[in-house]
Amino acid sequence: MSSASRVSLRGVRAYGRHGADPGEREYAQPLDIDLHLDVDLDAAARSDDLADTIDYATVHRRVVDLVAGTSFALLERLCSRILEDALRDPRVARAEVTIAKPRLLDGATPAVTLVATRSSSAG
Repeated sequence: MSSASRVSLRGVRAYGRHGADPGEREYAQPLDIDLHLDVDLDAAARSDDLADTIDYATVHRRVVDLVAGTSFALLERLCSRILEDALRDPRVARAEVTIAKPRLLDGATPAVTLVATRSSSAG
């Protein structure tokens, strides 16, 4: 098998106080989040052991807690914090996060996507 593998969480609904307009931060609003983690899953494919992969339930809880426990003007900053958290796991080589605000604009859903790759000097 190839080590080009991915664990994804799609459609995470989290509530937080994020936005550039002051009114957006007065109350928690829904955010839809997709997170993709590039990680070598060969060991998990062989072992069938949760310890050999990324526990997506734990990742989900951390994302929801981060969204609820912080408040930023920009989705870019929130994306950056989620990426920083994801890359703390040394098995994650690359992470991509998209955050959408489904109730912000009439008939349109703005979204921001950021990607981070573990640097070769990180360990």
